[in-house]
Amino acid sequence: MNRPGRPGRPARPARPVRIGPRAAVTLVLVTLIGIAAFGWPLLADRRSGLAHAQDAPWLFAALLPLLVAVVVATIADNGMDAKAVAMLGVLAAVGAALRPLGAGTAGLEPMFFLMVLSARVLGPGFGFVLGSVTMFASALLTGGVGPWMPFQMLAMGWFALGAGLLPGAMGVPPARAKPRAWGKIRGRAELLMLSAYGFAGSFAYGTIMNLQGWVLLQGLGQGISFHPGEPVAANLARFAAYCLATSVGWDLGRATLTVVLTLTLGATVLKALRRATRKAAFDAPVSFDPGAEIEREPALRKGTNGSGG
Repeated sequence: MNRPGRPGRPARPARPVRIGPRAAVTLVLVTLIGIAAFGWPLLADRRSGLAHAQDAPWLFAALLPLLVAVVVATIADNGMDAKAVAMLGVLAAVGAALRPLGAGTAGLEPMFFLMVLSARVLGPGFGFVLGSVTMFASALLTGGVGPWMPFQMLAMGWFALGAGLLPGAMGVPPARAKPRAWGKIRGRAELLMLSAYGFAGSFAYGTIMNLQGWVLLQGLGQGISFHPGEPVAANLARFAAYCLATSVGWDLGRATLTVVLTLTLGATVLKALRRATRKAAFDAPVSFDPGAEIEREPALRKGTNGSGG
C-alpha cells in the first residue's frame, strides 16, 4: 500500500566536492600555515635568525605541496566521485591551456575568469582543488616550476575558494525546485558580482604573490626594500610602495581582462557549466527498489513455465 508522500525540505544542491568537517579543519590549518609562509618575515625578529635565513622560503615551499595534497585528499575522501574527477581534469586542462595565451604580457591571464565561474557553479571545495591543480598543471606546461609554485597554487586555491563562497549560488538546484525558494542571484546581477570579485581578487592575488617574492629581493631602494626586524607598520608601508612601483600595472591588466571576459562570456560559460553539472548528477543517491524484483520474479516464472509447456 502506497503511503502519501509528505512534503519535505528541499534537498541540498549537489556539488562534486563537499567540504566535510575534517576537510574544513584541514583547510583552515593549511590556510593558517599558508598565511605564516607568506607573512613570516614581517613578524620575525632580527635576532632570531629567521629573518636572515635564505633557506626559510625554500622550507615553506617544500612544506606547502604536502599540505595542499592533504587537503585535496581529504576533500576527495568526502565525496569526489569519478565524474567530479573527470570534470576537474577537463577544467584544469582548459585553465592550464588558457594561461600561456597571455604570455605574461601586461599581466594578462585569462585563466582567472574560468576559475571564478567554475567555483561559482561547482562550489568552494571544488574551486580550491581546481585552482591548485590548474596552477600546478600550468606551471608544468609553461616551465614555471620553482620555489614560487606552491605559493601560486595556494593563492589560486584561495582565489577560487572565495568565488565559490559568494552569496546566491546555491549550487545546482533540483529540477522541481522553485527559483525563489533557493535565493538565487542570476542574470546581470550575478555577472556584475562575479566581475567585482574577479577585479578585487586579481589584485589580492598579485599582492599576496608580491609578498612572497619581495622578501627575497636584494638591492632595492631604501623606500621599497624589506628590512628584517623592523616594525611591521614600517615594512608594510615599504611593501605598499613596492607594489605601487612594480606591480599595479600587471594587476590592473589581469583584473581588467577578468572583468571583460566575465561580462562578455560569463553568461554562456555559466549556462554550460550548470547544464553539465546537472546532467552529471554529482552525488546522486543510488537506491534499489525491492518491489521491482518481487514483481519480476512471478513474470520470469510464468515465462519459464510457458516455454516448457
